[in-house]
Amino acid sequence: MSTERLIYLPLGGAGEIGMNAYVYGYGKPGKERLILVDLGVTFPDMDSSPGVDLIMPDIRWLKERADQLEGVFITHAHEDHIGAVAHLYRDLNVPIYARAFTANLARRKMDEAGLDSEEVKTVSAWPEVTKLGPFTVGVAPISHSIPESGGLVIDTPAGRIVHTGDFKTDPTPIVGEAFDPEMWAEIAKDGVKALVCDSTNVFSLHPGRSEVEVGPEITRLVGEAEGMVVATTFASNVARVKTLAEAGHAAGRSVVLLGRAMQRMVEAATETGVLKNFPKVVSVEAAQELPRENLMLVVTGSQGERRAASAQLARGKYRGVEVKEGDLFLFSSKTIPGNERGVIRIINQFSEKGVDVVDDSSGLYHVSGHANRPDLERMHDIIKPQMLIPMHGEHRHLRQHARLGEAKGIASTVAVNGMMMDLTGNAPKVVDYVDAGRTYLDGSVKYGALDGVVRDRIRMALNGHVVVTVILDEEDEPLGEPWCDIKGLAETGTSNAALVEVMEEDLNQFIMRAGAKTLRDDDKLEENLRRVARQSAQNEIGKKPEVTVVVSRMR
Repeated sequence: MSTERLIYLPLGGAGEIGMNAYVYGYGKPGKERLILVDLGVTFPDMDSSPGVDLIMPDIRWLKERADQLEGVFITHAHEDHIGAVAHLYRDLNVPIYARAFTANLARRKMDEAGLDSEEVKTVSAWPEVTKLGPFTVGVAPISHSIPESGGLVIDTPAGRIVHTGDFKTDPTPIVGEAFDPEMWAEIAKDGVKALVCDSTNVFSLHPGRSEVEVGPEITRLVGEAEGMVVATTFASNVARVKTLAEAGHAAGRSVVLLGRAMQRMVEAATETGVLKNFPKVVSVEAAQELPRENLMLVVTGSQGERRAASAQLARGKYRGVEVKEGDLFLFSSKTIPGNERGVIRIINQFSEKGVDVVDDSSGLYHVSGHANRPDLERMHDIIKPQMLIPMHGEHRHLRQHARLGEAKGIASTVAVNGMMMDLTGNAPKVVDYVDAGRTYLDGSVKYGALDGVVRDRIRMALNGHVVVTVILDEEDEPLGEPWCDIKGLAETGTSNAALVEVMEEDLNQFIMRAGAKTLRDDDKLEENLRRVARQSAQNEIGKKPEVTVVVSRMR
């Protein structure tokens, strides 16, 4: 008879940064009771997912076992941890547990999706715990770049797991709780089976800096500015938003928050009591009556997002406000890898307007929300786990983090999305592999990575598209010649004739030569017409386009 086991299964966030979703289970193999930690999104790009709105984890494995799932715990309110909650809730249908600030934002998402926001339960900080099946889960305050982040203390019959969530060891985070080494030492004193730990900044060799360090630098920069000042940061970094607003206030400027996400975060932080004494803000309408040199705008769009306030200001006006020569634009943020192109586009657009742009290349105006290598090692030393499982990182981050653990004699492993680990013994071991792909939100529908939609879209983007139409009569004889419509292709090729005409001639030649057997068989006819059209384009313009063949028969 099989005995119970403790499993860990990442479905997102392990081998990538974003789209976090981690399953823990305890029980007999295949019948484990489960909890899910985080349910986030990642963002599409034109190269790999053109036109897609959001990318979420593939939770089919979990959906098939929804009756084994006890609940979902959200560590904090960043989109890569909370963004898919409302989109995927119907597949899971279990309560969602989070601290007050995170719960406030999760309820807003549920409301917007027409779901029952009462399914989001507010939990208090450790040592309060929630008992679900074989699990007892506490949310222990930990510092990060968003208020009320929590590391999870997960007690199971096989031992205690500490799941850090995203964290840094900041003693003075301005908003939210400071890192508390004594509390974590107390949590670890009776032994920790596994530390499942953030790996984002494992390659940063110096100790992490505190949020409090950027305040004086930002205050000095804003104080010396002559025109209007515009600053952007992650809207969720409420401490930084407060620092920016206070710098504006100290310089005698009226502060304006621009962008829906910025206003929503400040509202949520104020409503839940994590944000106090935020400087008075003025509406964008009132701002237009004030002298430019007396204004400080705090805006969304630190990652170059096209629809956010920063990009709109770079292109022209946004809600009646316009930047001009002599104004200052500050990026109080780090550009996430993959977003460089969008950010550089905005910087150049501001430059063309004569705006002075200051970014974080000096390191003065931003500090990371993630633990650097010395801070990770400090966490290992405090928790002294039996095993270390790196998460929240690309493969190179996980591998480097596992090496740090091994060097200290901690049993460590690289567990990527879809790799089920058994944590019951003295070292983690792989017991199964699960398909852990991606789910795309595209307009109002969701589909999987293997459905071919994105692949087809990429092919059309790369190669252009041709529609070939042919009509056959009742005797399966061609009625007139085939004709083509082209999209996204050069109109003239090497023979200096119109591409459409060359293709139609080649297709007609084929149709005239085709035997009765081919003309009777739709599949064969389509296959051959597609081949001829692609070869014709290849000869003329050096590209093989995507081809759709429409065969119409008179019956």
